[in-house]
Order: sequence, then structure tokens, then C-alpha cells
Amino acid sequence: MREKNKWKRNFIILGVVNLAIIAILALLIFWPTERIEISSQPSDFYDEDASSEFVVTTTRKNLNELINAYIDKFLANTNHQYSISLDEDVHLQGELPIFSTTVPLSIHLEPLVQENGDIILKQRSISVGLLELPNKKIMEYIKKFLSMPDWVTVNPADEEIHVAVSEMDIKSNFRVSVEHFDLEANNIALKILVPYKTLGIDLLTTPN
Repeated sequence: MREKNKWKRNFIILGVVNLAIIAILALLIFWPTERIEISSQPSDFYDEDASSEFVVTTTRKNLNELINAYIDKFLANTNHQYSISLDEDVHLQGELPIFSTTVPLSIHLEPLVQENGDIILKQRSISVGLLELPNKKIMEYIKKFLSMPDWVTVNPADEEIHVAVSEMDIKSNFRVSVEHFDLEANNIALKILVPYKTLGIDLLTTPN
């Protein structure tokens, strides 16, 4: 009789446990949740400024060839002629039109990298043929008569040339800036910013 009551009690407990489990599962499945609105226009969250950044290292020789290839194309339809040599410093050589003629031009410049990735070329030495002219006057002639890209500015008062690398207009919409420019150590690094939209990548961001 005692064994029968014990078996009956265990059966009732098991039944209650099973009912409790079923009730909890039912609550979890059918309990009302907060309604979440899903946007039908995911482009609302498109980050147009999203991009990746790469640092590319190069050598004086490779960069020198690239610079002069650009200069040759830039001067193709002009009467000007000059080139750049990268050695221990930046050496600009060419011809400067003065007094209805042209005279040899030679400038040695020290490159200084700016925080925004541009370069300031500080004048070390300068000469225009056999003419004895003040350095600032020669820089004024360079600014007035020598054809240069829009992103290159000659500042005669400071005897320097501002190379706004970050403002270069590149067809691919990539953005370039200078990370390191140590000519003596042959350590040159360029930072390239690649916008995702240039590659046709739609990047969705999570709304705030």
C-alpha cells in the first residue's frame, strides 16, 4: 500500500513538471513582442563618405619617374620645360622665360611633410643662368612665368613651394597624401584613401 502511494505521488509530480514546462514554452512563443519597423529604403543608411585607407611605400626612382611623366603630360601643349630629380633633396631644373628669352633654371629644395599630407618645398639654393638676382625675385619670376598645376603654389615671400598633394584631382576619385618623405633614407610612403562608392560598393551603416 505504501509503495502504491509513493508511485502515485511521483506520477503526479512528473505530470505537474511537464505541465509547467509546456506552459513556459507557450508563453515564450505567444508572448507579444515590441513591433519593429523595417525600412523599405535601406539607402537611408548609406554612408557616402565610407572609405578604406592604404599606405603605399615606394622609392625615389619610382616616384621620380611618375612625377616627370606627369610633368611631361602637363607641359605637352606649352612652351615651358622643366623636370624634377629626387636625390638628397628635390632638384628642379628647366628653362625660365625672362627678357624675351629663356635662361637655365636650377633650384634645390628641402621637402617638409605637413600634417595634412601636403609638402612644403623650402628653397636651399637657386640660380638663373649667370644672372645675379635676389632669390625672392627669381621666385617671383617662377610664379609668374613658369606653368604649374593648380595644386602647386609658389610663395616668393617665404621662398618656398607648396605642393598640395591632398588636393590633386585624380580621375579615380582616390585621395592621396604623403605619410613619409625621407629622401636620404629612400623612405617614401604615400597614404591613399579609396572611397567605396568609387568601386561601386554600397555600404550600409546602422542608424543611431
